[in-house]
Amino acid sequence: MEEARRLQVTAWVVGLVGLALVVGSVLWLRTGYALSAVASESMTPTYAVGDRIVAERVDADQVGRGDVVLYSAPERYYDGPPVMQRVIGVGGDRIVCCVGTGTARERITVNGRPLSEPYVKGGIANGMPPYDVTVPEGRLFVLGDNRLNSRDSRSFAADHGGTVPVGAVVGRVTDSYAMPVLLAVATLLGFLLALAGLVLGVAARNVRRRPAARLTLWPEHF
Repeated sequence: MEEARRLQVTAWVVGLVGLALVVGSVLWLRTGYALSAVASESMTPTYAVGDRIVAERVDADQVGRGDVVLYSAPERYYDGPPVMQRVIGVGGDRIVCCVGTGTARERITVNGRPLSEPYVKGGIANGMPPYDVTVPEGRLFVLGDNRLNSRDSRSFAADHGGTVPVGAVVGRVTDSYAMPVLLAVATLLGFLLALAGLVLGVAARNVRRRPAARLTLWPEHF
């Protein structure tokens, strides 16, 4: 009976640790990250159609200039999936296009300073009529990296200068997969521990049901 009790306790401990690891990892993954795939060419050459991306969920004050974000704007994109674009300006910024228009040195300015954008396709900073937008507080001015093929803030100038509310951001795209992979490994480990706990529980039950060895007081031939 002592052996069965030890097995039963071990089974409960291992199983509960495994379940806690599975539940915790899955919840962290679901609430901390958003998984998606690139559906358009608006962010080429940085991201190509079909690329798998991971976006970490961040607070509004953690979104900054240069971040690539996923945001939801069903009123603009017909209830489609979250849109991926780059943050060019945050609340209070003045975005002006452009200086050096028509030359290889064409640049958007942010608060009067030309913006270096090595990520834009073909080095084209705009590709649409000029604009001058002061970003309202709590909103973001966003553009695609493929300026000739992107419906971004420039396309919705009548709606707060084309800006989007910070609250619409689903997550900030990250090129690091370390944490999601770690959480996936933790989920697998938790599942294996839970399975091991189940096996130990079955073993404990079998030991408990095993008949005790018979005590013989006299030799059988007497």
